[in-house]
This record gives sequence, structure tokens and C-alpha cells, in this order.
Amino acid sequence: MKTPNALTLLAFSIGSVVLAGAAGCSKQDAPPAGQGAVPVTVATLKPETVTLTRELPGRVSPFLVAEVRPQVNGIIARRLYTEGGLVQAGQPLYQIEDATYRADNESARASLARAEATLVTTQLNARRSAELVKIDAVSKQDDEDAAAALRQAEADVKATRAAVDRASVVLGYARITAPISGRIGKSTVTQGALVTANQTAALATIQQLDPVYVDVTQSSAELLELRRALAAGTLKGTRDLPVTVLLEDGTRFDHDGKLAFSDVTVDPSTGSFSLRVVVPNPDHVLLPGMYVRAVIGDGEREKALLVPQQGITHDPKGNSTAMVVVGDGKVELRAVKVSRAIGDKWLVEDGLVAGDRVIVEGLQRARPGAPVQATEAGAAPAAAAVAPQPQS
Repeated sequence: MKTPNALTLLAFSIGSVVLAGAAGCSKQDAPPAGQGAVPVTVATLKPETVTLTRELPGRVSPFLVAEVRPQVNGIIARRLYTEGGLVQAGQPLYQIEDATYRADNESARASLARAEATLVTTQLNARRSAELVKIDAVSKQDDEDAAAALRQAEADVKATRAAVDRASVVLGYARITAPISGRIGKSTVTQGALVTANQTAALATIQQLDPVYVDVTQSSAELLELRRALAAGTLKGTRDLPVTVLLEDGTRFDHDGKLAFSDVTVDPSTGSFSLRVVVPNPDHVLLPGMYVRAVIGDGEREKALLVPQQGITHDPKGNSTAMVVVGDGKVELRAVKVSRAIGDKWLVEDGLVAGDRVIVEGLQRARPGAPVQATEAGAAPAAAAVAPQPQS
């Protein structure tokens, strides 16, 4: 047996070191387990009760409107209010020259006084005649004439008293008062203008602005859909829910309204019907004719599924799909049906069930059938592993 020489031993030692180094390098370069799973964020669907609403366009209308018109003829002597100000019911607005009406009233009162004096005389005559006829001092004919004269005098008093009342009413019409409380607009006449009873042109217009009406329109097709849902039991009525009013700039009005009534007639030209909402307006922010939008509750749906909007994609044909992480951690493409947006979520009608995990982040990297590493939306991120420090 030959003893190995030094050269052979050196070659064997170098080969062992190279093999060991290669083995160490291949072990260090091996990819970690699970490197093929794409990290995504999912939202797990849970049933909840939601209120379905409609945002409808509308116009503001005053709660009460009164056009001020004269009821007698005459010349405007004074205007007694400030244009654009607030007036109270019964507050004087205009004074018409009333000299003629005062004279008529005084004449009626004088006629009443004469009739009352005549009544006193006829009463005395009738009383004496009634006593004298008992002793046959006067004939029954004279007594009946005295009684008839008394009744005629009483009727004259009533007629003249009615004439006084009428003259007083006409005299009162010479001072035009506010029929309702509210804000009054500009005057269409000035001092010295001639006005006539019940003229076509109004002297001024008073509008009550607290509360106000918001008149909105809704499609009759939406009404039919709502009624079918209510009849099927998938929706509960919410007529008493407050109505949110959005101003022209999109901001929410401070006070919520209440649905007053819905019209029973559909406009044939537009296929819509009217709804009226009563809204408090203490600061008079809402003005007649202003354009607003009213958010009206259609009903409440129980066990509704809402999915974040970023989890739903739409193709050019309008079809909706969602990426769902199934039990084995792989991605499944689902065709879904959504009906409306509620906040930043879609209301799901079909295609998804409670418990489904819909991908909301990482959709660009996820592919159907590919494994993913799912993290629940809103969950705290896992802490990064800290590499051990080499010992010195």
C-alpha cells in the first residue's frame, strides 16, 4: 500500500473546501417558501341594515304667499311699511284717502240714530194703544196699526245698523293691512297713485319663509320599483325619516325637513310626479326659487351587503366583476350585480354572499387562480422580522 504524497493531500483538501462553499452558497440563495403569493388587502362582507335614499332635484317655495290688493277705490295717501322687511298679520301697509268713506260712515250712523228715535216713539204709541184697547178707548184696527208701526221701526233700526256696519267695513278697507306674517317685497305703487278695488296688479307680495316648501320630482319608474320592493318585503318603509337638503354649492343645510305629501298625478311630458318637503328655515337661508337637492329615504333594507367601490370593476359594457379570495388562498373572479352607491360603497344585489373576502387593494397584481396573501382592510400591518446582529 502506497502512502499518499503531499500533492495528493493538498488537492483533496481544496476540493472539499470548494464543495462545502458551493453547498453553502446554494443553501443561502434558495428562495423563501411562499414567495409566489401576492400580498393583497381584502374586505370581508358582513350583512347590515342600510337606509336607501334618493337624491332628487327641487325648488324652494314659500310656505304661504299673499298678494296685497285694495278692496276700495282711492288715492294712496301713505305707505306704512319698509320694503323687504318682516311684517305681522294685521299690520297696516297702505293708507288710502278715506274722507269720502268717513262721510258715508257718519251718514249711516246718523240714519241709525234717526231710526232709533223713531223706534222709541213707536214703542210708546204701541204701549199706550195696548192699554187703551183693553177699555175700548181705541179700536182694534188702531191698535194693530200701532203694533205694525213698532215692528217696522224695529226693522228700520236693524237695516240702518247693518248700513253702519257696512260703512265701517268699507272705511276699514281704506287702511290696507297684512293678511299674513312674513317678508314683504317691493311696492308696485307710490304715494299719490290711484288704485281700484280688486285690481289685477298686486300692491305688494308677502311670503312666509319659515318654514318653506321644497318641491322635488321623482320618476314614476322609481316609484313602481319602490312599491314592488315594499310589497316583496325586501324593503321597509321609512316615510318618517328626516329629509336632508343640499344647497346649490353642495353643502348640507343645517335643518332637516320632513316629507309632507306626494302628488297623485304623473306629468305626462316628463314621466315624473311631485313630492313636497317641509323644511325649517329660521335664518331665511332658503329663498323662493332657489335650486336645491333633497335626499329622501326610500326604505330600509336588512341584511344588505356593501362592498367598497374600489373592489368592483366595470367593463365597457357595464358588467361588474369582483376578485374574491376563496378558502385555499387563491383568487376567484366573480360576476356581480350592484344597484346603487351608498357613500363610498356599492350595494350588492347578486354574485356575492356574506363572508366573501373581496380584494380592494392589489387588484393589478392579482390574477384569477393565483395564490395571494390576504390582509383584512383596516388591520394593523404585521411587524417586520428583525435580523439578528452578528456577534463580534
